[in-house]
Amino acid sequence: MKIEKGKVVAISYKLDVDGKVMDASPEGRPLEYIQGEHMLISGLEKALEGMQAGESYEATIAPEEAYGTYNPKLKFDIPKNSFEVDGKLREDLLVVGNMIPMLNGAGQVVHGMIADVKEDLVTMDFNHSLAGKTLHFTGEVVSVREATEKEIKEGLHGEYLPQEEEHHCHRHGEGRCHHDDDHKCCHDGEGKCDKDGDHQCCHGEGKGKCDCQ
Repeated sequence: MKIEKGKVVAISYKLDVDGKVMDASPEGRPLEYIQGEHMLISGLEKALEGMQAGESYEATIAPEEAYGTYNPKLKFDIPKNSFEVDGKLREDLLVVGNMIPMLNGAGQVVHGMIADVKEDLVTMDFNHSLAGKTLHFTGEVVSVREATEKEIKEGLHGEYLPQEEEHHCHRHGEGRCHHDDDHKCCHDGEGKCDKDGDHQCCHGEGKGKCDCQ
């Protein structure tokens, strides 16, 4: 059976960026996705199209078909008081390099990296951590099968189902949100971004996405 739109595919993978291994699937635990549903970056889906179980693959993917080119407009300052909780500044979060989940003006979760901490401002970079990077994937197609009716409607892990809004903020029971004019700092108690499961990279921007941050 060949990989084509609507098929459930399991792949092993290793991701190299700039000569360094950035991510890899755990031994014996391949990544499953539904082809054509934008669960993977578009370049990787294109490279896998038509392949069959047991075949090895190697794909070099340009930024335009991965996480996009770097956009300097997505790096800007926000007020330091956006990181206050109950009137107290969360200094523990304000560390250069920290990934912070934020809510934008539309109520969407976006992940930004703290690029600089100033007296009254924090410089946040909302580009994807792999924006502007060429990705090199190697791996094997482990299996290809038909999707069940439930998987087509709900996704492999229920990711197509409506998500309750409260889950965006309250991650570990201690999550608190401070509301700013355009941004809300969505804290998880540790100042870290949750990752879904073992697989952190490769994911696209469609249904059931998992950002690699």
